[in-house]
Amino acid sequence: MSESRPQAQGRAAFAHFETLSTRWMDNDVYGHLNNVVYYSLFDTAVNQYLIRTGALDIHAGSVIGLVIETHCNFFDSLAFPQVIEAGIRIGHQGRSSVRYEIGLFAAGAELCAARGHFVHVYVDRATRRPVSALPIETLSALKGLTL
Repeated sequence: MSESRPQAQGRAAFAHFETLSTRWMDNDVYGHLNNVVYYSLFDTAVNQYLIRTGALDIHAGSVIGLVIETHCNFFDSLAFPQVIEAGIRIGHQGRSSVRYEIGLFAAGAELCAARGHFVHVYVDRATRRPVSALPIETLSALKGLTL
């Protein structure tokens, strides 16, 4: 069974964009962002969106999202001091989970330099058990990430 090789996607493949800054410490000895930074950018882009839309209260919310899966494909290098435009879309929405798909673009670039996903399982903050349904604020915010 042959698998097709992942490809960079264009901006039209994403429903929403968040702008992120790179930092001096993000570069590795090879002169580009270290691979672990891409995962941090994924997490930052999604959570920045969720906080701004009122879907996530990181300090007092009764429901929080825990990451249970991550993945990334790399197509081109990014480096400090580039500005990153993170495209976000919903890949799958379940009863208590969401798969966020993210493309990281150099500012103004047509194709993403990296593309990946992570899955949040939404849980009760105190018990850490999955919620029976996504909160209304989360559902409302997810509409802005649906193509």
